[in-house]
Formats: sequence, structure tokens, C-alpha cells
Amino acid sequence: FPFRLFPLREHGMNWRAKPLTCQEIQAFRKSKEVMDRFVRAYKLMLGFYGIHLVNEETGELKRAENWRERFENLNRFSHNNLRITRILKCLGEMGYEDYQVHLVKFFLTETLVEETLPNVKRSALDYFLFTVRSKEKRRELVHYAWQHFRPQSSFVWGPRGKLQKYR
Repeated sequence: FPFRLFPLREHGMNWRAKPLTCQEIQAFRKSKEVMDRFVRAYKLMLGFYGIHLVNEETGELKRAENWRERFENLNRFSHNNLRITRILKCLGEMGYEDYQVHLVKFFLTETLVEETLPNVKRSALDYFLFTVRSKEKRRELVHYAWQHFRPQSSFVWGPRGKLQKYR
């Protein structure tokens, strides 16, 4: 039967792929072999996007050597944004919440600070941010996005009053 590289508990674009069950997720998370394969698949996809996993323990990322050509691909083809959202959700399902945070922050930095991925900006703000499971980490990322968004008065992803008081 069809399988997914980054399976979720929800239906995706492939109608033949069955959503994961909670029991399957628990079984995956208990298997060192499955989790090693998962991290290898993650690194493979990051490479496709021009990103390098610096530290497997923390999830820290940096641009890969071929980032310019890969970012060009990301800017040109918006279907990649759906895949990135799927990867982010799957990271959360598989217990890699720290990886989620690093990947979202990477895209926020590249879109809002470095401005290298202008066509990914809306997806990063509308979707990537809200895949982060930890409420606290998500708040930190929304604040980070607000700090770097221009014009700040047009930022709609969090209440301005709370963002101004955030510590």
C-alpha cells in the first residue's frame, strides 16, 4: 500500500495513503530503526531545500552550500510549502518538537530577516508557525516574527498589545 515519508494522522493529497493511527505513532517512536530512518529522511529533504542539519541532538540548522539554487526552487514552486508544512507536522507527531522550532525559525529568518525566500513568507507565517506544538515556543516564534516583520503595524499573527509586553 502507498506510504508516506512523513506520515500524519490526517489525510493528505494522496488519497490512497492511509492516515497514521496513534498506535502506529507510538510504535514508530519506540523503534530506534524507524526513528533513525526518519531523521535520515528529514536530512534528505533538508538537503533538497538547501538546508543542513548541524546538530541531530538539538535540531540546529544552517544554509547548505547549495542554498542559492535550492532557495530559487523554493521561491519558484509553492507546492514545496505544502510539503514543508507536512514535514513540520510530522516532526511534532514523532516527538521532534525542537526540530520544528529550529525549522520554523530558519524560515522566519530567511523570509523576514535575510529576505531570501519572499515567496515562502506567507506560508511561514500562516502555516509553519502554527505547526509548533509547544505553546511557549510558538509564542516565542510569533514574537520573533513580529520583531522582524515590516511594517510592524501590519502584523496580524498575534495581538499587538501582548507582543509589545512579551518577555
